[in-house]
Parts: sequence; C-alpha cells; structure tokens
Amino acid sequence: MLEILRAVIHRDLLLAMRRRADVATVLLFFIIVVSLFPLGVGPEPNLLREIAPGVIWVAALLSCMLALARLFAADFADGTLEQALLGSAPLGLVVAGKVAAHWLTSGLPLVAIAPALAIQFDLDPSLLGVLALSLLVGTPVLSFIGAIGAALTLGLRGGGVLLSLLVLPLYVPVLIIGAGALDAAAAGLNATPHFLLLAALLVLAAAFAPWAIAAALRISAE
Repeated sequence: MLEILRAVIHRDLLLAMRRRADVATVLLFFIIVVSLFPLGVGPEPNLLREIAPGVIWVAALLSCMLALARLFAADFADGTLEQALLGSAPLGLVVAGKVAAHWLTSGLPLVAIAPALAIQFDLDPSLLGVLALSLLVGTPVLSFIGAIGAALTLGLRGGGVLLSLLVLPLYVPVLIIGAGALDAAAAGLNATPHFLLLAALLVLAAAFAPWAIAAALRISAE
C-alpha cells in the first residue's frame, strides 16, 4: 500500500511540475492578497498586528480553494479516473495520495512563504513559528475537506461556484482555530489547545475523508 501511495504522489508531483503555471498562480494569489491589506489599511502597527492572523489565514484558505478545481479534473478528462475506479488498488488510498500531492504543491509553499509575508504586518518574530506551525497543521485539513467538494462537483457545469458553497462552511472551524492560535500566542496565552484541535481535525480528515472522496468520485463518474 505504501508503494501505491508513493507512486500516486510521485505521478501527481511530476504532472504538477509540468504545469508550473498552475502552482505559481496559487502562490502569487496568496502573496498578492496578503500584501494588499497593509497597503489598503495603512501603516498603523497595532491595527496590522491585530488583523494579521485573520488576513493570512483567509488568504491561505482562498488560495487552497483556487487549486481545488484541477485536483481531479485532468484525470476525469483523460480517463485516468475511470482506470483508478476499475483498478485493484483501493480507491481511498489513491485519493489520499492525490490529496497529499495537492497539498505539497499548493499548501506547503504557502506555509513556507507565510512568515516572510507576515513581516509586513509587524508581527513579533516569536510569532512567526506559531503562524507557520498553524498553517502546517491546518492546510492539509483544508485540502482533505476541499477534495470532498471537488469530487462531488466533478464534471458539473458551474461546478466552481457550487464547490465554493459546499466547502466554505466546512472551512470555518479550521479558519477560526488556526487564526485563534496566533491570536492566543500574541496575547501571551498558551496556543497548544489550538494546535491540538487542529491536529485532531487532521487525524479525522486523514482517516475518513479519503473514503468519502472515493464514494463521491464513484457517484460523479456514473
């Protein structure tokens, strides 16, 4: 099973490298959205520090959503998805590999660049690690949840709008907890409970989302 998972991740990463523009679009969108807020709000340091957690997390959330449309679309168009449905490999495992590759190309770059962008908000350097860790644990949850919506809306006309309506309400708890971790750390409180909640959501998503995604793909393919 580990070999199947590795092969799926390797294949999707190779395909992503051939479509570098799609990967760059997500990262540039994140950079632009985060960078516009200090320009629009003004140079008031206290205000910037106050809005930083919410702005960065909302930008990360929207960037992850931007990449969801292509998660299964190419495989659906060229027949690869049908082969996966008919193959002997567990579909849930294949899906887990695809979601992992999706996060590596759309979520992990955001985690890497977020601390540098947070400097625009005059965040204390001690908070940059908290920000990176919250995104590192939270963005995979966004990928798993978003993949369920992407599977349900696969092949539908106007599926992008429907995908947003399905996914955004489910993203709210992750957004609140992730931004709350940074708020708690900035206030001098212990952010560990927020990280534990994010870790619990990640475990639940990793355990159950692949099988929900597999079921949604079977429905969409019929």
